Amino acid sequence: MAASLQQLNLRSVGSPFYLKSASKHSSRPAHIRCAAATPTKRYSITVLPGDGIGPETMSVAKDILKLIGSLEGIEFGFQEMPMGGSALDLTGVPLPDETLSAAKQSDAVLLGAIGGYKWDNNPKHLKPETGLLQLRESLKVFANLRPATILPQLVDSSTLKKEVAEGVDLMVVRELTGGIYFGKPRGIGTNENGEEIGFNTEVYASYEIDRIARVGFETARKRKKKLCSVDKANVLEASMFWRNRVTAIASEYPDVELSHMYVDNAAMQLVRNPKQFDTILTNNIFGDILSDEASMITGSIGMLPSASLGASGPGLFEPIHGSAPDIAGQDKANPLATILSVAMLLKYGLGEENAAKRIENAVLDTLNKGFRTGDIYSAGNKLVGCKEMGEEVLKSVEGQVPAAV
Repeated sequence: MAASLQQLNLRSVGSPFYLKSASKHSSRPAHIRCAAATPTKRYSITVLPGDGIGPETMSVAKDILKLIGSLEGIEFGFQEMPMGGSALDLTGVPLPDETLSAAKQSDAVLLGAIGGYKWDNNPKHLKPETGLLQLRESLKVFANLRPATILPQLVDSSTLKKEVAEGVDLMVVRELTGGIYFGKPRGIGTNENGEEIGFNTEVYASYEIDRIARVGFETARKRKKKLCSVDKANVLEASMFWRNRVTAIASEYPDVELSHMYVDNAAMQLVRNPKQFDTILTNNIFGDILSDEASMITGSIGMLPSASLGASGPGLFEPIHGSAPDIAGQDKANPLATILSVAMLLKYGLGEENAAKRIENAVLDTLNKGFRTGDIYSAGNKLVGCKEMGEEVLKSVEGQVPAAV
């Protein structure tokens, strides 16, 4: 994982990754902010534990950050704020103004998980997931990076045959703040026949596609120079437009091999032959679905982190798993996705690559020692809970010599 995550770095500190703007929304080049300009080595982290297993995994993540700070000479200030269902219970809204304000003023935002059965029947504006969409939109984090890598230690945990899963190392680049999740018009109404209907709109402006396409091409350039853009251009006009824009941007990256694939075929190919993919570029809804599918190739959704980045301001870092309310409070959660999200926060959000590599190496070392939570357990290993898994990673972090990049 350490080697793979190293490849994902879109820029090194001091060398900005610029995105050329293709619209009137900006007269200057936009760029992904991947390093905070804080020479004093003091960082403010807004912590959003959320719901379900979120508080359990977040407790482990904070311990990891505190230890990393003491070893690397970094001071972290944590501001823990409510969000999701916990915020609904406390304040009546899923994203309180105070939480959003704290997030915007921090150097990075670390999220646990949100949602749960308790709030499933709430009206849309009072669902925990609405708060997450509002947070992403308000932070303008339009580029979501979701790595899916088969670790050698966990190849037998995959539901696919070993020869299919072994060696998988791909990245899903998902557009995060546009498309059908945000498009208008939307709602529940009545059609011309008086029948009740529900409707949503898949809509993208050219600048939205262009900027995420450039992130996709830049990511592919750092990896194996292969980019597969996923759409449904045989049916949807929005996808036809997406394909045209991505193809146009490809001329800026002659060293990257571009291919296109319909989303239904891509879903099938991820199961049939996932090693054919390196970097996958998708819109919001397709990326949501395909990245969860890709996560299961690796053995468990509890293993995968994500980074959501914008042109400026703090990034949002979170595991891609949900709140798992059925195991919440039972010390059964796998904290490794949250721990690896901390590594992505350090690398992409703060530019602290040595600290990030310590964590990546510690996760590998812990797995090498045979420690497994229930979702990745196999015979011959040691079954541990969330807390003990975190303690083992902490021991490994502390036992390392200073990491070098």
